[in-house]
Amino acid sequence: EEEEEEEMGEDIEDLDHYEMKEEEPVDGKKSEDDGIEKENLAILEKIRKTQRQDHLNGAVSGSVQASDRLMKELREIYRSQSYKTGIYSVELVNDSLYEWHVKLRTVDPDSPLHSDLQVLKEKEGMDYILLNFSYKDNFPFDPPFVRVVSPVLSGGYVLGGGALCMELLTKQGWSSAYSIESVIMQINATLVKGKARVQFGANKNQYNLARAQQSYKSLVQIHEKNGWYTPPKEDG
Repeated sequence: EEEEEEEMGEDIEDLDHYEMKEEEPVDGKKSEDDGIEKENLAILEKIRKTQRQDHLNGAVSGSVQASDRLMKELREIYRSQSYKTGIYSVELVNDSLYEWHVKLRTVDPDSPLHSDLQVLKEKEGMDYILLNFSYKDNFPFDPPFVRVVSPVLSGGYVLGGGALCMELLTKQGWSSAYSIESVIMQINATLVKGKARVQFGANKNQYNLARAQQSYKSLVQIHEKNGWYTPPKEDG
């Protein structure tokens, strides 16, 4: 089964051929908390306490398998250089392990999107792209549902409601071996590759969960019928 997963991962043609990083085996000698800042260790401890409390109260949300994997993903992120150098940040929504706000803070400095984010900072005091990641009980066997919350973007493979047109985020293109950090970095690269631009003055209410889910559903149906188009190499 694992071999099949790996083959599946190899079959995927990513837009800019970003190398999807798979989960690394944990070195038994190292503490699982090595290399994590104190404030992030406190967050992990808080999650563990909440989970224990929920368990005692019989109010368990999610599944043991998904919770364990998400804790592992969060630890890997807190340990990663991209996170520590501020390329992106992660916050749990209402302390839930199953919903994250991810802020893309650094995009390719040569891209128009980078310039737009500088302008956005001057105009609205916000210099990042806010993504919402939500996970189901059967994660990592189903991909996370990811949408752009703000700002409103044009291009960049962003669909109505803020959904993302990426094979990686569909059941067909997903592999349970993928790490969430590599998904975040792939989205970052895809927005730049797709020439995403900030739509200044756009109606901010056009991005919402219901619209994003509808766009995603349509996208999956179209691609199940017609397959995925892989841009020629010279496009990159």
